[in-house]
Amino acid sequence: MVAEEISDSGIPRKIENVQEIMTKCQCWVKKDDDERLAEILSINTRRSPPKFYVHYVNYNKRLDEWIDVDRINLDKEVIFPRPPDLSEDAINKQKKKKKKSPTTSLSSSVEPGASRGVTPDNTDVMDLDNLNVQGVKHEDISQEDEIKKLRTSGSMTQNPHEVARVRNLNKIIMGEHEIEPWYFSPYPIELTDEDVVYIDDFSLQYFGSRKQYERYRKKCTLRHPPGNEIYRDDYVSFFEIDGRKQRTWCRNLCLLSKLFLDHKTLYYDVDPFLFYCMTRRDELGHHFVGYFSKEKESADGYNVACILTLPQYQRMGYGRLLIEFSYELSKKEHKVGSPEKPLSDLGLLSYRAYWADTLLVLLVEHGQEITIEEISSITSMTTTDILHTAKTLNILRYYKAQHILYLSKDIADRYNELQRKKEEELIQRSWFGSHQSLLLPNYVLHGELFYCNIVFTSALYGRLLILDNRP
Repeated sequence: MVAEEISDSGIPRKIENVQEIMTKCQCWVKKDDDERLAEILSINTRRSPPKFYVHYVNYNKRLDEWIDVDRINLDKEVIFPRPPDLSEDAINKQKKKKKKSPTTSLSSSVEPGASRGVTPDNTDVMDLDNLNVQGVKHEDISQEDEIKKLRTSGSMTQNPHEVARVRNLNKIIMGEHEIEPWYFSPYPIELTDEDVVYIDDFSLQYFGSRKQYERYRKKCTLRHPPGNEIYRDDYVSFFEIDGRKQRTWCRNLCLLSKLFLDHKTLYYDVDPFLFYCMTRRDELGHHFVGYFSKEKESADGYNVACILTLPQYQRMGYGRLLIEFSYELSKKEHKVGSPEKPLSDLGLLSYRAYWADTLLVLLVEHGQEITIEEISSITSMTTTDILHTAKTLNILRYYKAQHILYLSKDIADRYNELQRKKEEELIQRSWFGSHQSLLLPNYVLHGELFYCNIVFTSALYGRLLILDNRP
């Protein structure tokens, strides 16, 4: 008898029948025109044949789905989880390594759901190679501790370990939109057996049948979020809702947002938060588009706890508008702020785009000496976000014993491309009257290169000298 090979991921073995498959197994699954390695998270045997809930390895969890038996390729080996004793030995070895290691390093690869993090540097000199814009700290926590201590920071809250991994709703209907949820959300268990859940897009109340929803809709007179309308233009409105005054509505909002936010764990204490909700208006009322929440008092200086644009309104510029509005509030408060970390993958992309455009527009338009602190004061961005953005854009260079910002022709092409999009897309306009951060300047580079030399002190907080070297 040949001993089974034990790999880092488990024990690969050929099987003849799907009945041998168990949870935590990894097998090859047909997806579109390709095959992907997937982990079995749950098995539904209430109906025959059984269905399997899978997570595609190295893919985002919003792609998790229920699959039929015929999509599993049994011609390839199935990787079974290691026996518990082997797993415990591996865990003990890891603990010993952690004790011997004096510092925590940023690993290049981690398990799904685990955190990435670096130890913050409290000295004046900032490490450009380890700017931790995501702010994730690695922390070992048991499932019991996670349940007892759900709220550990400003959002509803975030956690690197996921208790519930299986999406529990198949489809929701909001107004005219049918939406497929991305993640688990702790809606009442009786709704999880329904094929469709109806959510009112004014009150965010949920129903298991269309008849219940229609009967409720005839009685409900609410036509907008239950708060103060603090901004309005021809297209959208913003409402400010106090979590302490509107607990039911805000809790319904948290349940809805958890369907599309994986890195936040829901908690029902909404009192410490303000919710800023964006709506679109028509003859029926104000339809919910997206929102961001913030703590009334944030010890860490966060200006956003959670931020979400509903899937039916994504890729239309509304996420950018939510981000910009959060910074406008920070400017009104004369504070600098940053979103609570970690951000989702889509959220991080949106913030990076906003930070990049804001920074480049400021550098081009300012045209004189400026400090990092002054950039922070003008934009309400934190110095860490500013420096991280400069490094991400690859414009932060070290030249002749000083740091400089180098704006190349690629940056000029980016300006021209965004200028073209501004003329084509209605959503890319100024939403705040004289505020022009969504409008790009009418500026075209005529030379091959445009240089922006920025002279820093050792702590990267010196004067910023912008030099125009165009011919």
